[in-house]
Amino acid sequence: MEVINGVLYHAVGASSAALCYTPQKKVNGWAWQTYWLAQALVCWLILPVIVSFLTIPQLMTVLQQAPSSAMYKSFLLGMAYGIGGTAFGIAIRYVGFSLTYAIAVGISCVLGTLLPPLVNGTLDDALKSNGSIYIVGGVVMGAIGIGLCGMAGRSKEKDIERIKNNAGQFSLAKGLPLCLLAGVLSALYGFSLDQGQPIAEVAAQYGAGNFQGNVIYIFSNSGAFVTTLLYCLYLHNKDKTLYQYANAGGNGLGLNYLMSILTGFLWYGQFFFYGLGHVRMGEYKFTSWAIHMIMLVLFSNIAGLILKEWNGCSRRTRILLLIALLVLIAAVLILTYGNNIS
Repeated sequence: MEVINGVLYHAVGASSAALCYTPQKKVNGWAWQTYWLAQALVCWLILPVIVSFLTIPQLMTVLQQAPSSAMYKSFLLGMAYGIGGTAFGIAIRYVGFSLTYAIAVGISCVLGTLLPPLVNGTLDDALKSNGSIYIVGGVVMGAIGIGLCGMAGRSKEKDIERIKNNAGQFSLAKGLPLCLLAGVLSALYGFSLDQGQPIAEVAAQYGAGNFQGNVIYIFSNSGAFVTTLLYCLYLHNKDKTLYQYANAGGNGLGLNYLMSILTGFLWYGQFFFYGLGHVRMGEYKFTSWAIHMIMLVLFSNIAGLILKEWNGCSRRTRILLLIALLVLIAAVLILTYGNNIS
């Protein structure tokens, strides 16, 4: 039952992540880098510190006693994750949201799941354990489902291009390397959390309980913020947009900040509930990343259906999406079963 509760927490976190970009539609008068840095400040710097103070007893003592090597590793791997997120955003310009998601998230799903036990030398034991066949099958099926979602999304984009008679700026030669880079580096976030586990174990000794993982985000998320900050400042200097933090044009400044804060809360929500789910996953905790990624894609596409983003698509596109969603649901159920019997 504890594993099922863990999967449910992962579902809440994935839902939060799937909805985190919707507030951006209400932002006006800001360049991408202005909005992105404002929300990153909330979700990658401010909230991890505040939530840790609220949920980790004797936080300063925990930080003093936690191994510094775990802090450095988590921070540096978080920086790599931040670079992957930037590559993801640029890739969307060339191959569209759907293909970027399919390639980058598909790679991240597999690598981010298998890398921690591989590096820690526990993968062989895990694959020999009871339920391992379901774990492997669930991860593979999840990657297939993500790929099918990408195919459905690309088909949707072609349908829309046909309706609008607009071919866009699609370029696989430019977008594919960025997708690969984004997938590999984004997978390192799961590894960052794994390497920060010794910090969480110290927090658990001081009574943090199921909230122990929150302390890791101080390092993994701040690492991601540093690389995001550097890139956004580069864009601000290049496009001369730094002034926008004080002037959005019209009366939109307050609304822009409100939407950025809301995005930050939704984005951080995935980490908060990820931690609550992760500690409940039993023998195969490393599958948390796969479950999170699969549910993220699943709920993102369901949100798109609710927001009517698939209206006007061909019957073939809608059928392909339905098959993809069913495969993703099956993957989550298989992973849940594998974790449960372990």
